[in-house]
Amino acid sequence: MLRAFQPNDGLLGNQEIAARTKLPKATVSRLTYTLTKLGYLTPVPRFEKYQLAPAALALGYSALANLGVRHLSEPFREEVMRATGGAVAVGGRDRHSMIYFGQSRNGLTLGVQLDVGSRVPIATSAMGRAYFWALEPAERTALLRELREHYGSRWPKLRDGLERSGETVAKYGFAISVGEWQPDVHSAGVALKLNDGTGLYAFNCGAPAFRFTEDRLINDIGPRLVAMVRNIEAALGGIAPQSHKKDDSKKLKSGGKLARVAEGIR
Repeated sequence: MLRAFQPNDGLLGNQEIAARTKLPKATVSRLTYTLTKLGYLTPVPRFEKYQLAPAALALGYSALANLGVRHLSEPFREEVMRATGGAVAVGGRDRHSMIYFGQSRNGLTLGVQLDVGSRVPIATSAMGRAYFWALEPAERTALLRELREHYGSRWPKLRDGLERSGETVAKYGFAISVGEWQPDVHSAGVALKLNDGTGLYAFNCGAPAFRFTEDRLINDIGPRLVAMVRNIEAALGGIAPQSHKKDDSKKLKSGGKLARVAEGIR
């Protein structure tokens, strides 16, 4: 229910919430009543609609506060930002997207106007692709099915890009997105997997396309990002994502086609 409210939304009524959540309107009415009583929604009787209340926003900030990787990675992100002139972010998965929970940028990255809470798609962004290829095979297969259902007729083209990104991860240890998420944005992405089971995250470094050419992504930005994540892993006591190891690269090369990863996805 709370996810139905997007950053640019002002007020939402029960009918709009029902359409977004695909829940019966009667169920939505009961839930909005309960969420209002709990302090997570504020009713606006004049329009018969609701808006998120401060208590709901506090949930997000509490979650951010518990993500130690966000705070520990900040100086590392700042260093790469200064060295490359790109915006450097860390994010985690939320359904079919990656959501930013840490962002470092300066005035040179005007073409990349993303901040904490912003979302980028898993299928076409460097961050999402890095995350995808760091998943365990069973989790990757499940996500593939979700993405196929989510994108429908658009899936074959997106699937091909995602498949190619697996070859890039196998070869270089990082993913790239060259105008596939946004035509004027190029970026590299690297996953971070912790050995305590607290989650899989991913970092990216992006900039306007004219500043980050594909050649620079491969030979400069990507390797810098890999080194940054290795340093963060060491500081957090984490382990290197399997998809970045030499033997796993061979696995990806020999069986990296998505049709082989999850039979029936096509």
